[in-house]
Amino acid sequence: MEHTDQILEGTIIKGYSGFYYVSCEGVLYECSLRGKNRQKKVKFLPGDRVRFRIAEGTAGGAIEEVLPRRNELLRPPVANLDQLVILVAVYDPLPDLRLIDRLTVFAQWNQIRPVICFNKCDLVSAEEQRRLQEIYRPAGFPVYLCSTVTGQGIDALRECLHGRFSVLAGNSGVGKSSMMNAISDQWQLATGEISDKLKRGRHTTRHVELFQLDADTLIADTPGFSSLQLPEDIKREELCRLFPEFLCRLGDCRFATCLHNSEPDCAIKEAVERGEIPQSRYENYLAFLEEVIQQERSY
Repeated sequence: MEHTDQILEGTIIKGYSGFYYVSCEGVLYECSLRGKNRQKKVKFLPGDRVRFRIAEGTAGGAIEEVLPRRNELLRPPVANLDQLVILVAVYDPLPDLRLIDRLTVFAQWNQIRPVICFNKCDLVSAEEQRRLQEIYRPAGFPVYLCSTVTGQGIDALRECLHGRFSVLAGNSGVGKSSMMNAISDQWQLATGEISDKLKRGRHTTRHVELFQLDADTLIADTPGFSSLQLPEDIKREELCRLFPEFLCRLGDCRFATCLHNSEPDCAIKEAVERGEIPQSRYENYLAFLEEVIQQERSY
């Protein structure tokens, strides 16, 4: 009986040694590249939606084309992210609020939803947890208060991940491996195993592998965000729009070109003085503004 080819759509989970592993409706297919894609040196990334051709009754195939991307990151090299989950310990180590804000700016600039997850909440009081949560309430970012020890917040975080492609970003020591184990017992990763496994692929597509919670849910762990530079193409006048709590006040400044730094009658500075915008968020905005201005001068 003659086999007929079938065209399917799926998501690249990983790629190495010239093969790409494509997930489609819960099945993983080992795919090679069509000759035209090899000749054109088309770049395929984990997270890419692709069309691929398989022969009936086989679990292998050939990638025909990559579908248009919603977004793309260079490090880690992934595409079509839905959200960046910023994992931070509330204690040991203490939270780095500037890194959190840097990552929220980076995510929004790349049209990725920022999500903040405070881990190790069993080590601090409920009052301290609320204080941290309140910093991000005016910005409207989703904030999860979690503990892999007590199970606090894990179900809610798992629900946040469901049906989305997320990258988990955080410094060493914040409990990323423990969090991955808490989200799903199918992985059972030793501490540091995720980062060690993916470290080889930090600058290349070939060994980046996504963790699949179910057919619709992907998670990538990544090193390298702690030294993240702000995107080079952000302009000084655009930065304030990446602080959502500023947006409703931008038309209230005396000057239309206000950078909310040293100008008089600035609605943002007045909101900070009234406690409507957290001091740490404003101070980090000023630090990033200086960084953006320096980047503009260097180009």
